[in-house]
Amino acid sequence: MSATAIYPQRLWSEVKVGDVLPPIGLAVEYARIILNAASTWDYFPGHHNPEYARAQGQPDIYVSTIFFHGFIDRLLTDWGGPSTFIKRRRMRMIASVHPGDTMRAEGEVLRCHRDDAGCGLIDLDIRINTARGLCVPASATVRLPLKPGERLSPPNNTSSGPAP
Repeated sequence: MSATAIYPQRLWSEVKVGDVLPPIGLAVEYARIILNAASTWDYFPGHHNPEYARAQGQPDIYVSTIFFHGFIDRLLTDWGGPSTFIKRRRMRMIASVHPGDTMRAEGEVLRCHRDDAGCGLIDLDIRINTARGLCVPASATVRLPLKPGERLSPPNNTSSGPAP
């Protein structure tokens, strides 16, 4: 089965302000945290050494920054499809995620616009939560493909959707 059959491609003209992305979840296992840190060469002790994490005031090891990046990227590309290009991603870690937690990512479309080259861009608000509440507020801008033959308004027009 092809990737497009599993993850259909969303087009820029199909997206509207206020659209809600389907949430995704992930059970965070102890080994997953350690393997992620090792695979990204992030050997900070808080990601694999429980004694070090506890000395920092944490109950156990915790998820790394890159882990959160990947989870946000998965939310965006699962929603947008295989040709989604992540142009910008910003996040702020305000609470840790530990083994045994379940992460949930959700998002909402804030703005549909285009860049100076006429590419269709989508600005999104993203939240990663656990049962304890918000862990990572984030935002992103993605580029989605246009319909074949579709053209956007000239760059000096601040369109919030596709040109007629």
